[in-house]
Amino acid sequence: MLGASALSTQDVAIKWLSSDYPLHQVILARASIAMFLTLVVVHFEGGLRSLWTRNLGPLVARGLLLIVANMSYFLALATMQLAEALAIFFIGPLFITILSVPFLGEKVGLVRWSAVLMGLAGVIIMLRPGDGVIQLVALLPVLAAFCYASMQIITRRIGVIHKASVLAFYIHFTFVIASAGIGLMIGDGRFAGSGNASLEFLFRAWVVPGPQDALLMLACGTLAAIGGYAISQAYRLAEATAVAPFEYSALPLAIIWGVVIWGDLPDLTSVAGILLIVGGGLFVFYRESIKGRPLAVRDADVPPSR
Repeated sequence: MLGASALSTQDVAIKWLSSDYPLHQVILARASIAMFLTLVVVHFEGGLRSLWTRNLGPLVARGLLLIVANMSYFLALATMQLAEALAIFFIGPLFITILSVPFLGEKVGLVRWSAVLMGLAGVIIMLRPGDGVIQLVALLPVLAAFCYASMQIITRRIGVIHKASVLAFYIHFTFVIASAGIGLMIGDGRFAGSGNASLEFLFRAWVVPGPQDALLMLACGTLAAIGGYAISQAYRLAEATAVAPFEYSALPLAIIWGVVIWGDLPDLTSVAGILLIVGGGLFVFYRESIKGRPLAVRDADVPPSR
């Protein structure tokens, strides 16, 4: 609950910053702060030598997938309501179920396939194809969920051989390198001016933040570190199927944030899609608990580190 609350609050801060700063600048500040705080935890969980690993390839692959997941999700926040983007992102467990068949050789029964179809139907509803034009921006959290699920499949394959703080460090380190590189390539704003909120969030030129916005970026990094570590420890101390449903507490909190700050209240179509997605996800967790298998091993920076 602590982790879900911290990460939901982080989403609010990033959505607030999306109108004035480029995403890669916000991510660089966020990841740098979170990496520093994580190093403090690493010091108390075994020292800096615990960062040495021979499994660097899978760790980097996980980091790159999470970069795509996070950036896709945050770009969606610039345009979509907070609750809608988060609800679509919650189809991640359904993607894990789908990907576990070809990559892990798991068998999925008719009941769980029905839950997957229920969640996907919710996504289709939220894409609003009946309005004449499919809301393409809603595909961004779908991409985020798919990349997040792919990252979890890799985690299943390599097993749990590192502490939560070590996994978190490599995630944040990858974010720092990637966001700094993107900033060097397009941070001058040469591609800005499209008028689309999500594209502007990606291509806007770097801006020196004022004191209040600098504090907000500091808060983003702190919340990312606290939220990610809290959720990771929860999954280390209890079965995934017992912990995972509590992450859905971020959804009503996102609705409250959206109403209070932006006056965004989901309409009936969105509510229908949200209920199908959440229902499908929770049912998958329920079926996994019956079978006695953990859905996935979580790392220390989930969205969602979103």
